[in-house]
Amino acid sequence: MAELQLREAIRAALVEEMDRDEDIFLMGEEVAEYNGAYKVSEGMCDRYGDRRVIDTPISECGFAGLGLGAAMDGLRPVIEFMTWNFAFVAFDQIINNAAKIRYMSGGQFSFPIVFRGPNGAAGQLAATHNTSVESIYSCFPGLKVISISNPDDAKGLLKSAIRDNDPVVFLESEFMYGMRGEVSDADDYIIPIGKARIAREGDAVTIIGHNKSYWRAMEAAEMLTSDGYEAEVIDPRTIRPFDWDTVITSVKKTNRCVIVDESNPFASLSSEIAFQIQSRSFDDLDAPVQRVTSKDTPAPYAKNLVEYYLPSAEDVYRACREVMYLD
Repeated sequence: MAELQLREAIRAALVEEMDRDEDIFLMGEEVAEYNGAYKVSEGMCDRYGDRRVIDTPISECGFAGLGLGAAMDGLRPVIEFMTWNFAFVAFDQIINNAAKIRYMSGGQFSFPIVFRGPNGAAGQLAATHNTSVESIYSCFPGLKVISISNPDDAKGLLKSAIRDNDPVVFLESEFMYGMRGEVSDADDYIIPIGKARIAREGDAVTIIGHNKSYWRAMEAAEMLTSDGYEAEVIDPRTIRPFDWDTVITSVKKTNRCVIVDESNPFASLSSEIAFQIQSRSFDDLDAPVQRVTSKDTPAPYAKNLVEYYLPSAEDVYRACREVMYLD
């Protein structure tokens, strides 16, 4: 095992895959000469040259479309968005082209392309730079959606995403790029897409959280331990396809569930997870499924309001106590 920052784990995955396959290239704003807005691609332009690590204008719709054309022609692009909020101007390229043309062409075209970058809240950046997009992109058949919470998953899942022949939305976090963690140094280390991770075993309540919300779930589980209860924490890792078997098995054991989701509450990812749990495991529930989400408003700017807006460990802890009928 090696200890890496999350940005270093992503870079390691990119380097290993680009060394392995010359058809892979990285494209986005400031990824080359500036070494990446978050220094994910540091040194990669020197290593591969400006034909495989490509700086683009501020034109997400344009370079997303260029990447799709390259993928249709047999290359394997990795498209970096400086933030997933900026990807909204490339929405048509991702939703109407990447997600649908393989189906509409009767399988004549495949799209081995990865769209990656930071997702969700990033501090005091106001409403247009704090959107969590996983519930939006997971609505569309044809896209795979991955959301990582630690360096090991970042490396193993990004390598799998790059090798996949379908378009993959790969969600990171600006807050977590400097996070350090152990990363497997096994040769050609990959994690299969579609398999959740049980991060902590317990029998009192199941807590589901991904990306930054995973860490709020773990903090809440520690708080419950102080009360004498052991929570089971699941990191889905892959939003679509979702590992329902792991979640349902856990709920059948604990009989209670709390979902932590940075999305706004209406039509969120947590809404679908809650529905699927009650549909597949209604008789195993001893309490209604609870959701802890961001507030139902655009993200504020003021620091104290941002903290109030986002799910907190205390919010998760209180929801767990509620489904356990302790409060």
